[in-house]
Amino acid sequence: MTKFDYAQNPWWAFAYEAAMDALQDAHLTMGDIDMIIFSSMASSAGGEHQTHKASLLSDLFKTNIPILEIPSVCGGGGVVFWTALHMQGFKNILVLAAEHLVNNVSEITVDNILSAAEKYIEQKEGMLFPTQNALVFQQYLQKYQDTTIDDLSLIAYKNHQNAVLNPKAYYYKRPVEMENIKKSPIVASPLRAFDCSLSVNGGAAVIVSQDPSSVEVIGSGFATDYILTFGREDFLGFRATRLAADQAFSKAKIKREDINVAEIHDAFTSVELLSYEDLGFVPKGKGAELIRSGKINLDGEMPVNPSGGLKAKGHPISATGLAQIYEITKQLRGECGERQVANNPKIGLTHNIGGAGGTVTVHILKKR
Repeated sequence: MTKFDYAQNPWWAFAYEAAMDALQDAHLTMGDIDMIIFSSMASSAGGEHQTHKASLLSDLFKTNIPILEIPSVCGGGGVVFWTALHMQGFKNILVLAAEHLVNNVSEITVDNILSAAEKYIEQKEGMLFPTQNALVFQQYLQKYQDTTIDDLSLIAYKNHQNAVLNPKAYYYKRPVEMENIKKSPIVASPLRAFDCSLSVNGGAAVIVSQDPSSVEVIGSGFATDYILTFGREDFLGFRATRLAADQAFSKAKIKREDINVAEIHDAFTSVELLSYEDLGFVPKGKGAELIRSGKINLDGEMPVNPSGGLKAKGHPISATGLAQIYEITKQLRGECGERQVANNPKIGLTHNIGGAGGTVTVHILKKR
């Protein structure tokens, strides 16, 4: 993966850098790749206005292999990885995502992000992503009154502490104090600025091979849900996460307690807390107890978001899901340096959401 920051490179430059990194890691060349599956929102962001990205990638990599583009907004990385796992007849698939989303003009960035939400009903009522997630969490707080806003601050603080140790995270060597988190401006009550993930630019790549390697995928799940967040039967969590997790664990034939390390989609700190429950790590209403326990800190039994998560590593939309695979793979290999989790992990999980719970993938990886 590339560093996640505000570098003003075109999306294809991030894609190329990440792809070359992945090929070097796998000891392969582009000649060994027989398919590319790609995700991005960057067709119009940054003024690039290029919708024929498959052909551009053909030119960039000097190849004539099949190149499949699958846009799935914030869940794009997870969706293209799921797709690669289910493709047959290909030996080595390059799975790729890259974004030049943030180009210093807030209106353009916000407009592109809002294209991932329902346009004609919810957005007209001000239902932007921070608002949607704030209202969901307001409902949660009414039902589970033991949970407090301080629990969200603990999640933000944990992820920022981890990002300080990750050279590819935006907040690398930029510590944030708990006091600053708790005093940051309200965005949509109860969510503060430090409860919201960081939109950045960047790319990530993974090679899915039929040849054995040091890490294998043992479980994979994919589910969707209605785009109207408040048209769903249950909005105290994301049903698509529950369905995708059940699929992944069923295929992996393991239990929740077998997971040693996880990358969870913390677009908002409230989403991370709700995902503890939706993924089945704790019962409904008990997410706050998990963050308070210290079990998911870097030195805990099951560290969550050792990369810093979307919150502090940064969230380049489509590239996020593959960056999660990158992190868990390196954690299972023991290659994460200062942020290497302390529990000698053998099994890891990634959880990637598109929109407000509209598209969800869950993958389970195991060290061979």
